[in-house]
Amino acid sequence: MPPILQLLRPADWVKNVFVLPALIFSLPRMVEDGVEITAALWATLAAVAGFCATASGFYAINDTLDAASDRQHPVKCQRPIASGAVSARTGLVLGVLLPPVSILAAFSFDPGLGWILLAYGILQVLYNLGLKRCHGLDVMALAGGFTLRAAGGAAAIDRPISVWLLLEVFFLTLFLAFIKRQCDLQIAKNSNAEGWKSPAGYHDEHELDWGTCLSGGLAVVVFVMYATSGHARQVLGPGAEGLVFLTPFVISALLRFHRRAREGASDSPLAAVLDDRIMFLSAGAFGLGLAVLLAFPELREALDGILMTSSE
Repeated sequence: MPPILQLLRPADWVKNVFVLPALIFSLPRMVEDGVEITAALWATLAAVAGFCATASGFYAINDTLDAASDRQHPVKCQRPIASGAVSARTGLVLGVLLPPVSILAAFSFDPGLGWILLAYGILQVLYNLGLKRCHGLDVMALAGGFTLRAAGGAAAIDRPISVWLLLEVFFLTLFLAFIKRQCDLQIAKNSNAEGWKSPAGYHDEHELDWGTCLSGGLAVVVFVMYATSGHARQVLGPGAEGLVFLTPFVISALLRFHRRAREGASDSPLAAVLDDRIMFLSAGAFGLGLAVLLAFPELREALDGILMTSSE
């Protein structure tokens, strides 16, 4: 892959999957209401493209600012700017151009999406200016950025989004942010990279264990609360509570992710799914179960007849 393309981190574009929940969970009601699905799909893809371009711009800025520190890390030293394959000037040019262009394009497409992408851009500016060096605030800023992605997906298709779903995205990505710092620390220790220091001061494995446990546990609890919420029942119809049966797959995936981090494996969700058989099976089973629940209203109705649920 050309270094200039590596700088944009196309492998990380998969993180913009968090734009999709609004469309996925709204599909049953949209079909029932006769909404044009093709238009909603194109709007969602436009939102994904906007977040990809904006994030890539800030990746370039981040790599430019962190080049000196990255050279001390056994893995990050291979990044294009840290390795010298791309100049710092080129990184800054890309970082300055991509976010404004994508934000302006979002405003022309949908003002609501434009404002959310602007808020995401401002958050990334604050992150690069100092939040990434603030213990605790750095991971919350990252999780906030992913939560804005979920809100952007809802704005693009003009559908309401549950506060439980936003909280689920926040705590799940907070877990992933702690996992990333745990991977960085473990890889540095395994490689005896004594010259590398965590920018936000994460040097205690037990502290990171506590962070992943807290955020992962909250992600599971909020997922169950969303599955049993009135909003889930409103958008999915009777039997939406069947989502709770997918909880074991969520727990399995989080446990495997934590183990991989403690072993110093890649923090990439895509790499984890492709390299780890249990992660692959957990993600696949969750996706299959969700697809079946969404595609077969008869199944949801059958579950509604079995489960004791709220009338709200």
